[in-house]
Amino acid sequence: MFLQQNTLDGLRVYFNDSLKNQFSGSEIKLMFKAFMTKRMSLSDTEFMLARDLRFSESDLLYFRSVVKRLQANEPFQYIHGFTEFYGLELICDVRALIPRPETEELVDWISESLEKNGEHHIVDICSGSGCIALALKSNFRNAQVEAWEISDEALELIEENRNLTGLNVSSIKMDALSEVYPEAEESYDIIVSNPPYIPNSERARMHDNVLEFEPGLALFVDDADPFVFYDKIALQAADLLLDNGWLYFEIHEDFEKEMFDLLQNHGFVNIELRKDLQGRSRMMRGQRVPSRHE
Repeated sequence: MFLQQNTLDGLRVYFNDSLKNQFSGSEIKLMFKAFMTKRMSLSDTEFMLARDLRFSESDLLYFRSVVKRLQANEPFQYIHGFTEFYGLELICDVRALIPRPETEELVDWISESLEKNGEHHIVDICSGSGCIALALKSNFRNAQVEAWEISDEALELIEENRNLTGLNVSSIKMDALSEVYPEAEESYDIIVSNPPYIPNSERARMHDNVLEFEPGLALFVDDADPFVFYDKIALQAADLLLDNGWLYFEIHEDFEKEMFDLLQNHGFVNIELRKDLQGRSRMMRGQRVPSRHE
């Protein structure tokens, strides 16, 4: 047996010793608790008091498998199968990118600008797991929220997360680079997108756990046209948005000026950049003016 003691403390020592060269102590502690409470169906309180736990052979094989997968750089969220985003527990697997904390900041920024009980019309383009759309629906229960996504697998994941959360978000198969976007019955108050924006040339700088496991379709763009998604979405948004509606993007931290110029060239005004909590240029928005449709 790979444990010196078939106890909670023995398993904790094994987990820590096996992973201490890859992760910080706080990361290991959080992961151990997450896997333990999931596998053993424990509440947080039960976990804190579970000194006398003993584990079956099946349990031990599960934890050994988890450790080996973590050692092979597989993301914790994919192994666990769930992640927390904006207070929601979402299914998380290889069908879509892992939701990031900076994307929660984007949701926060949008939420600041909307009336809480308003009947807003919102669309999230390149929705992935549906995290942005679902988080906004959780904030604005009277809003009509759509999630547009090209990947059939990601659309399945959005539906699963919709069912898990009980949040009524419409999922629509849509290629953001299409020449024709769906005609909405009403115009949108908010269009938001976290599209692929990492140039292929930056692959060498990416961590193995991203390159080997997360879907490249949702990450990378051709070096020759790194703004292809932004350009197409901004072009269509100028027609889809209500007068004074807002377009929000998550952006590459190195392309602040280029993104400002792009939005300006598409006729957006009141263009604003927001930095994330790490001080990186990460979000940008622009407002549609009435003259665009007059």
